[in-house]
This record gives sequence, C-alpha cells and structure tokens, in this order.
Amino acid sequence: MPVVRSTFAPPFFLRNGHVQTILGAVLPRRGCGKCERERLELSDGDFVDIDWMRAGHRRAVILSHGLEGSSVGSDIRGLAAALGAAGWDALAWNYRGCSGEENRLARFYHSGDTGDLAAVVERAAASYPHLALVGLSLGGNMTLKYLGEGAVHSSVCAAAAISAPIDLASSALALDRRRSNRIYLGRFMKSLAAKVASKALRFPEEIDASGVHAVRSFAEFDDRFTARIHGFRDAQDYWEQSSARRYLSRIRLPVLLLNALDDPFLSQESFPFAEAHRHSSLVLEAPMNGGHLGFVETRRLWLENRIPEFFADFAPPPASPKKGGGN
Repeated sequence: MPVVRSTFAPPFFLRNGHVQTILGAVLPRRGCGKCERERLELSDGDFVDIDWMRAGHRRAVILSHGLEGSSVGSDIRGLAAALGAAGWDALAWNYRGCSGEENRLARFYHSGDTGDLAAVVERAAASYPHLALVGLSLGGNMTLKYLGEGAVHSSVCAAAAISAPIDLASSALALDRRRSNRIYLGRFMKSLAAKVASKALRFPEEIDASGVHAVRSFAEFDDRFTARIHGFRDAQDYWEQSSARRYLSRIRLPVLLLNALDDPFLSQESFPFAEAHRHSSLVLEAPMNGGHLGFVETRRLWLENRIPEFFADFAPPPASPKKGGGN
C-alpha cells in the first residue's frame, strides 16, 4: 500500500478537525442534475432504493453513503456532480431503511453488510462495462470489505474509501470517549434509536427496543441492537467480523484510502501505516487536516477534485456519451 503525500493544504484557520467536519456537512455543493429512482428487489424479499444520475457515459461510479446518510445527502450529490464533470455517470444507493421509506424486514444495515453492495454492483454492471466504487465513512469500510472478500465483479476497475473507520471497535470507542464528539454521538444515537423503536413496533417478537432512547454510546447500541438484529454474538463479534482492516491484504484493485489525521471519528487503527509498503494496489493518503468528510479549502471542496483525479489514473478514459444514457 503506497503512502502518498497529500496535496490538501487548507488555510490556517481551517486546520481543525471539528471545523473541517462541520463545514463539510453544511457547505453548499454543486447540483448533480436530474435523478431517476429505481427500487432494487433483493433475494431475501427486501429492497434498496437507487438514484441514477445519467449523462450517457460508458462508465459509472457507485456511491455508498455514511451512517444514517442517504443518496440525497449533499456529500453524495456533490461527488456525483464532480464525477459527472469528469465523464462518469453516478449511481447513489440507499441502505435498507435510509431512502425515506422503511424496509420490509426486521433487519436494516450495518458497516460490514456487503451483500447489498454486491447486489447494487451486479445491477450497475448490467448497464455499464466499467464501474468504480466510492464509499464515505461507513460506506468506505463496507466498500473495502467488499473488495477484500474476493467476489468482486469484473466490471469494477477502481475504488476510493473516504474517512473510513476500518477498525470498528477502536472507532466506536473514539466516538464514545472523546468529550468533543458528544454532538456527533447524540445525533447518531437519536436517529438510530428512532429507527430501532419503529422496527420494534412492527416486529415485537424479534426486536426488544426497551431502553433504546437511553443508550448513549456506540458500544452499548452495537451490543444490544446492531449485533443482535444482524446475527452477531455481541458488539465485539460484530466489530471483528465487519472491520475492513482485516481484508486489506486481499484487495487486488487500485484503491485510495483517504483518512485525515485529525478526523474526530477515527483512531490510529484506521491508519494502516505498518502495512503501507506491503501492498501494491492500495494507496494510503493521510493528510494532517480534513476532519471527517471535510477536506474544505476555503471556496472549494478539495475532495471533489481528488476522487476524479485518482480514478483518472486507473480507470478507462471516458467515451463519448451515448444518446439516452444507460438503462
């Protein structure tokens, strides 16, 4: 995994992880044009909703959002617009229960849930000969795990994982224990608790939501709910099986892992420097600043240039758009 020196250089007043994280979430992004929604039926009877952003290119990027995000998030739409300008169509998908409509089953999604990503890749490959993957935060861990599990579709040519907590146990503890992270933790817990409470009303025999609104840590939430709902023994079992770090050595495609050293969500375990020079396919970029999904340089979002730049080195060049786009 070569380690590259980052070109991200924010002005001094933006060299703070929390400032970068907050600005990255609130700054307006460029629009990505018209979207077309498709419901993808899954083999277990559930579904995920996909938003297509087509311009008739012969290659497409699959965008996977972060925890409690969605395909309409400004981070996803901004990247879709930037990649569109670089000659890529985009497919942004919603995890189960994240599209504004509850999914059908008692389960929802988790960080290592690569089966649904594989189904989305399969669907996209039916329309495009060349695919790239981009995962943000939780979606970054999921993307890397998918690539390392081995059954990668032949259409996938490159990938990028941004602000990815590739060691879930240490990242959960970092969020739980750092006092400065309480504002983020509170927002996540409120959203996740509401989702579990709603599920319990529909599936009372499968989900016990008692006390869910009193949960104040990822460790407790993952132990009591994420793990049990999705078939893991406990939080430790879930974290161990779902963390992408254990799969990095098996990845065979060009991949950028971009994690900022001041990311308040990440611990040192999400920066695999020790493995950096033992892998030829992964590129580790760890700028001093950038926060969590921030990477703001005054009037521009550096990230929206970095991803197309990386893909330009490894993906087939764009062909002239087809009339009518993909299908």
